[in-house]
Amino acid sequence: MTRLRVSDIFIYPVKSLGGIRVEKWEVVDTGLKYDRQWMLIDEKGHFLSQRKIPKMALIQTQITHEHLIISAPLQEDLILSLAPELGEVVQSTIWEDTCSAHTISRIADAWFGRFLNAPCSLVYLPTQTKRAVDADYANDHDRVSFSDGFPFLVVSENSLHSLNQALPSPIEMSRFRPNLVIEGCEAYAEDTWREITIGHIDFRLPKPCSRCAIPGINPQTAQHEKAPLTALSQLRKWQNKTYFGQNALHNQCGELKVGDNVIITLAGDKKPPII
Repeated sequence: MTRLRVSDIFIYPVKSLGGIRVEKWEVVDTGLKYDRQWMLIDEKGHFLSQRKIPKMALIQTQITHEHLIISAPLQEDLILSLAPELGEVVQSTIWEDTCSAHTISRIADAWFGRFLNAPCSLVYLPTQTKRAVDADYANDHDRVSFSDGFPFLVVSENSLHSLNQALPSPIEMSRFRPNLVIEGCEAYAEDTWREITIGHIDFRLPKPCSRCAIPGINPQTAQHEKAPLTALSQLRKWQNKTYFGQNALHNQCGELKVGDNVIITLAGDKKPPII
């Protein structure tokens, strides 16, 4: 029997910017440490993403022992503290949810504004600020940072392989911005997973992830490509939405590493119910 294991772990320090592949990483109350702890907002406090500004796909991130490093073509690197001095409190909106965040650097705001050619502010969510997960899918203790809604996104390698068979040119997993990539299972096996254990951490998978336009954005060029979204619509559409991957919540903190065994502790009907 094939062993299920974690083949990749990704964190995305700044919402909708480039992610970082890591071999092992700490799991805290909100998910992977530093994941989506920073976010860009517009002048009205609404979050910015590649959906609105595709050029965000060209901005890369790195984390060192003490710093978050932001880089972009033809720009000097922006170096920020992982423990920033907090500025004013601003109400920041992510879809229908509003939470209190802090500005941290006018220099950073100007750096992003120049590259994106749009006024914006970089905001930070302190660890003591508690942003709850949708109560329809979560427990009272569940927390999330600036993610769209859940601490983790889980995708299997073979789900991407299956999708790539329907494309003229294969695309990379990075377009779907998962946190945990699993190998050793059939394509879309994760649609049936309800509870899994990875290492010493238990996860609940309450809801499939509906997809927007971001998988159609080429991360090397920031250009829209029709083929990925067309294929998704043909293969993974249900009730007028397309789905790829599963949102997940964790029951404990700890550490995750590439190579960790994945144990399916509870399975159920497919979500979404695509045959």
